[in-house]
Amino acid sequence: MDHSGHGMMMDLPPFTLGRGLQFAPDAFFLIGCLLALFLYGWGVARLRRRGDSWPVSRTVFFTAGVLTIALVMCTKLNEYGMVMFSVHMVQHMIISMLSPILLLLGAPVTLALRALPVAGRGRKGPRELLLALLHSRYLRVITHPAFTIPMFIASLYALYFTPLFDFLMESKTGHVAMMVHFLAVGLIFFWPIMGVDPGPHRPGYVMRMLELFAGMPFHAFFGIALMMASEPMIRTYENPPASLGIDALSDQNAAGGIAWAFSEIPSVLVLIALIYQWYHSEQRAAVRTDRAADRDGDKELEAYNAYLASLQARSQ
Repeated sequence: MDHSGHGMMMDLPPFTLGRGLQFAPDAFFLIGCLLALFLYGWGVARLRRRGDSWPVSRTVFFTAGVLTIALVMCTKLNEYGMVMFSVHMVQHMIISMLSPILLLLGAPVTLALRALPVAGRGRKGPRELLLALLHSRYLRVITHPAFTIPMFIASLYALYFTPLFDFLMESKTGHVAMMVHFLAVGLIFFWPIMGVDPGPHRPGYVMRMLELFAGMPFHAFFGIALMMASEPMIRTYENPPASLGIDALSDQNAAGGIAWAFSEIPSVLVLIALIYQWYHSEQRAAVRTDRAADRDGDKELEAYNAYLASLQARSQ
């Protein structure tokens, strides 16, 4: 890649965390993040005005998810990510694995279904369109593990080990499109697994864990492949600007280490969420069973009392 198209990046000083976290917004992601927070806030406010409750934890999770996207796309991390493979890999891992999990724990689809007004008879409003999408064949296909797992894996291997990555990195539009793709793939991969929002594919808890662990080893293998490479594998990062003072191969090894280590983080987060959901689901089932048993017990008691009353009536 010719870095001349990114003139300001040629003079980037050596990377430090302080420099990387300086505010440097990408217009597309800044507007997207602000819009997401506004719409979610509107939904929560609408429920509250109506007297309905909405868990604070969900709002916190969703806000944290949006902020993680802003962290990697609206700071200088985004600029350093154009010329440093290791920083780009941090962006990729956060936006494809951490951000989607936090956003999904915020249950935005459930909030939308509860907050959006119902359209009049024979009319279709935003709520009806969302319901139609949730029940569509298209969504059934793209949230099925036969689609989500290969797509999750292909986003690594088919992108980085082909000329496609270099092509996308040649323009700002291509780079934004790639990041949107990472976020979208993460959302459709984790959506059925998290199981917080309604969706067309709703597997049991054991199946969800199997789906989660089916994709994660490939992330680890990808990271190991980058760490073990004896030469730079991505043309975009072959010749980093001299001002950064980094070696391309060392930076690639660091990127591989980040990809390998990061595959463990979402696994642990999702596993905790799944076990928590499973426990609560079992608790709810137990309460339902107890209620049913109480009702049956009451009926038996009523029948026994009626029997005693009949015996007493006969004896008189």
